[in-house]
Amino acid sequence: MNGTRGGPLGTVTALPLAPRTLRGRLSLVALTTAALLMLVLTVAFNSVAGHRLQHQADDELRTRAAAVATTVDTGGPDVRVLETPHDDLLDADVWIYDGHRLLEGPPGDGPLNRAAGALAARSGPSCVTAEPRGALRLCSRPVRGGRSAATVVTALDLAPYRSSAHTLLMGSLALDAVMLACTYGLTRLAVGRALRPVRTMTEQAAQWSAVASGERFGGLRQPAELAALGASLDSILDRIRSLLRHERQLTGELSHELRTPLSRIVAELDWWQARPRTAGQTRATHQVIGDAAESMRTICDTLLADAREDAPTAPGVAEVLPTLHRLVELLGVPGHLTVAVDGPPLTAGVPPARLERIVSPLLANACRYARTTVAVRVHRAPDGVRLDVVDDGPGVPPGFAAHLFEPGRRADPGDGHGGAGLGLPLARRLARSSGGEVSYDPGPAPGARFVIALPAG
Repeated sequence: MNGTRGGPLGTVTALPLAPRTLRGRLSLVALTTAALLMLVLTVAFNSVAGHRLQHQADDELRTRAAAVATTVDTGGPDVRVLETPHDDLLDADVWIYDGHRLLEGPPGDGPLNRAAGALAARSGPSCVTAEPRGALRLCSRPVRGGRSAATVVTALDLAPYRSSAHTLLMGSLALDAVMLACTYGLTRLAVGRALRPVRTMTEQAAQWSAVASGERFGGLRQPAELAALGASLDSILDRIRSLLRHERQLTGELSHELRTPLSRIVAELDWWQARPRTAGQTRATHQVIGDAAESMRTICDTLLADAREDAPTAPGVAEVLPTLHRLVELLGVPGHLTVAVDGPPLTAGVPPARLERIVSPLLANACRYARTTVAVRVHRAPDGVRLDVVDDGPGVPPGFAAHLFEPGRRADPGDGHGGAGLGLPLARRLARSSGGEVSYDPGPAPGARFVIALPAG
């Protein structure tokens, strides 16, 4: 059985004929177009050349017929053929008729003589092509004057003319082959040189994206046709860089936020394993570990949901005071922290988990740097709810205040306190995505005051 079958249904798989590269496809298109154009030109050229050669043959026959006509006398009652020098040259393949009566001509009654007789029987001059022995061309010329009329028929072998036409055809075909080969080669060369900037841009894009380079194609000299491609590649590189930055930010924020509950789990396990515990102490340890694990799950859900670009902000409200108490319990902050609420119980227009993630970095920083006290004051503001987190620590250096909310920036990395500089940027980003704000108030001294403004619930 012929053919190649593939798949359970026996589908015949055809071999791809088109080149895989753009240069090969463009070269093939150019070759096909040139071949069609040369075919049309070759046919037209050889057709014109054939007609021209036939016209030359007819001119030669008419010239010979006119020369023979000078030897025919039609002045008397009968047509007479005069004897002239070089009759042998004039009489070769020549017929002279008086009406339908042959006066002179080659002997015999072959196809050529019959063709000449038929041509002489026509009225007026005419030419035909006969094939009795090779290719012959016959032309007739009436000779009128005096009291009688005669017809001269001459014949010419077309073999030299057809040989010339065949030579022209072979020459044009050879020239076509050379032209097609040159067209294909030059097209591949030209397309290859034209596509060289594209190949260079592709290599540069792969290299720049691998090393997160800040270079872009907009700053390079490129042909005008590649300007749009360069702009598209720049956009892709910028998006890749943004995605990588967003991924690093999300990873850092997750690790930053998960560190506290994970530390509680490790501490509880170390404490529980240090010495035998009662059943009640074991249940309490399990409860602490479960609460920390639940906090980790909530942190992951909150940050991952916020990281989705197309995810809308989850609606919800949170009672501020219970949420703060729960956060204090989860963080395990020391007893010098005080929480005060001015006025009736307040609610914020954000989910409780998001409120925890906004307040947690500020509260953790305040407890980390405070000398004696940390105070959280909650009160109503004209545009919602406001939380002030105040500590009596060393405060923020004046020159660093402008960089306070930049990811990864710390005023003094060697101050002996842990941290990656991601908590404050995370708190501000979550607050802004909920329609609020986190800001630093440089007024109080010593210490630091951070203000959280959130919409009311």
